Amino acid sequence: MPNRYHELLFTDAVKAIQAEAGSRAMYARQERSDTVRNADLGPDEIGFIAAQDSFYMASVSRSGWPYVQHRGGPRGFLVSLGGNALAFADFSGNHQYITTGNLGDDQRVAIILTDYTIQRRIKLLALAEAVAEPDAELLARLTTPQYSAPVERVIKLEVEAFEWNCPKHITQRYSLADVQRATAGLQNRIAELEAALAAANGKG
Repeated sequence: MPNRYHELLFTDAVKAIQAEAGSRAMYARQERSDTVRNADLGPDEIGFIAAQDSFYMASVSRSGWPYVQHRGGPRGFLVSLGGNALAFADFSGNHQYITTGNLGDDQRVAIILTDYTIQRRIKLLALAEAVAEPDAELLARLTTPQYSAPVERVIKLEVEAFEWNCPKHITQRYSLADVQRATAGLQNRIAELEAALAAANGKG
């Protein structure tokens, strides 16, 4: 199947629902293409990933229940190591270690990265490895002095497939830093006017 993401996720049960909903024919046409899609990360994908400061990662537990965890850090903390390899520093959290434990049984994970400002998101399917004692060079690539949270381990990812997701229903949101950048000119102008007003009142 040319679309690697669909190859991994479009089971017979999924295809049956697609047929009922009327979308199977569209996807079937894509599957007849000679071009393999959504397998190798390119500049657009890597650039988008590098611009994010959080994502959600789902792992598979031994009980069969999926588990989803939020991961956050400084912007760009999910780092490209070249090709389809990614890695991030696993900062200390609530010490439940559910994801880490799950990876010992099953390396498969699913990741969603969303940029709410531009209402865009990407999904990744990957094999993950928890590295308890990463080498100093790798750790240096994944950390920054400006973000001092303790690092417990490194999670290395090998992306198997990806898909840009439909932007529908993504509520547009802005971070405090976004708002401050957007209003910096206005704030400066307000400060100038207040200073001018204070000077004028002083002369009176």
